[in-house]
Amino acid sequence: MRIPRSILSGVVVLSTVVPLSAQWLQYPTPGIPRTADGKPNLTAPAPRTADGKPDLSGIWQGTDDKYFRDLATGGPPAPMLPWAAALVKERKENLEKGHPSERCLGHGVTDYDTQVSLRRVVQTPGIIAFLFEGYNHYRQIFLDGRPLPKPTQPSYMGYSIGRWEGDTLVVETNGLNDQGWLDMDGHPQTESTHIIERFTRRDFGHMDLQLIIDDPKAYTKPWGANVHWGYVPDEELIEAICENEKDFVHLVGK
Repeated sequence: MRIPRSILSGVVVLSTVVPLSAQWLQYPTPGIPRTADGKPNLTAPAPRTADGKPDLSGIWQGTDDKYFRDLATGGPPAPMLPWAAALVKERKENLEKGHPSERCLGHGVTDYDTQVSLRRVVQTPGIIAFLFEGYNHYRQIFLDGRPLPKPTQPSYMGYSIGRWEGDTLVVETNGLNDQGWLDMDGHPQTESTHIIERFTRRDFGHMDLQLIIDDPKAYTKPWGANVHWGYVPDEELIEAICENEKDFVHLVGK
């Protein structure tokens, strides 16, 4: 048995998570660069796919969860409209009661981008998939040239398309619902939220991620954060099941 990393790293999970027996833990990741003593060489050049694009594949982990708590931390406050500012104040004063994770609904795009729990990136020429250890969720980014859809069925993860600008993957997401939170402090998203992510793999072991939130219904101008991921060698994802509402009845807020 192993406690899920999301709990070990201090990520707030408000529902019971049942860890299952894990296989292949610390099995050497095949095909990655290593130093003479066999250790992963995380400063080696970033790999590329057969068509010359940067290969973002692998298991990654956020290096600092401060943005998971507050996406605006370290910079100017999020430029919120009055109703959004009042909602964030209420959520913080109520000790974040009401977060979707209380009901095992997990996290949204920015929550998962800023978490320190693990995620696997699977890259093909036409689509990139993110497999999240927390809640066993996934996300799809289409690279086949399709446009963003006209939102008709808002969701927690929304709908994502990507394109390459040099060595940077630019991802645009729309179709989000108004139930998700951008961070644990409760910055809101609405059905007009447009998220732009820019992924740049600096070398084998380091990924830079620029997050931009554009939502004129909640914020006066676009805003965001610069997040960093680190490659996690010789590890595998493990199943983490959220058993719905095991703890929900005990959450009282303030």
